[in-house]
Amino acid sequence: MTDLLSSLIGGAALIALANWLLGRFTRLGPHLAGAVVALATLGIYVPWAILDWPGGDLFAIHVAIYLVVSAIFALVGGARPALAGAARFPLGPSVIVGFFVLLVAADSVFVTLAERGLSSPLARLLLPPTAEDARVVNSGFPGVMSHDFQKKEELYNRYLEQVERQRARGWQVQKGWVSDPHAGEAARLQIAVTDRDGRPLRGALVRGEFLRPADSRLDLDFEMDEVDAGVYRAAVTLPAPGTWNLVLEIRKGEDLHEVRASTRVRAGGDGS
Repeated sequence: MTDLLSSLIGGAALIALANWLLGRFTRLGPHLAGAVVALATLGIYVPWAILDWPGGDLFAIHVAIYLVVSAIFALVGGARPALAGAARFPLGPSVIVGFFVLLVAADSVFVTLAERGLSSPLARLLLPPTAEDARVVNSGFPGVMSHDFQKKEELYNRYLEQVERQRARGWQVQKGWVSDPHAGEAARLQIAVTDRDGRPLRGALVRGEFLRPADSRLDLDFEMDEVDAGVYRAAVTLPAPGTWNLVLEIRKGEDLHEVRASTRVRAGGDGS
């Protein structure tokens, strides 16, 4: 989202500068200058987007904002002759310009909230925790829609094949926290692995990853040490409360066993 804001704000600033320069140092009228800049913008951005496709949603957002900036300059410049004998800015252009300014400001607020979520005081005011379990609600969602559908389909097919091999292998995995996890505090995660016959699986390489659904920047990798026959443990410090997804990979020779689960982490210092 930071890249999105940078490209929108930076591109809009360059377009505004180009409109001002054409209006200031050429004899082009405001409408013609706006049209020239708009066509130049499309001529530059569209080929660049095709070469590095950001997705239809982001493409539409950029094109709309860029063209609106040129349209605003054309409207403002076209209203200048009427200003010579008028006491104030004409109502029509004022309404149009104000609408687009409000639209861009609202979109900026939405993007910022999606990236960072509500501030703590505002979140407590608008999203109060329930009295039952004091869950913390994360209002941020910084990701964008993924467009690599063919790649995801291929990965999903591989995952189904992996699931079938795991079923045939018959390994059993018991997992859980040694103590309740709290945000910002180390907690021990432990698993016990046995083979088809119930014997402890010794000498496996176990690694995992905690995935934050609302913010991939908080994802955390870790490795587990064997503390007893077939028992593996790791101390993990998760930085934020709420729901986390867990992906475990257990390797023994050429065999790979994957386990997926989810867990909930309480706020730090919450003894309930």
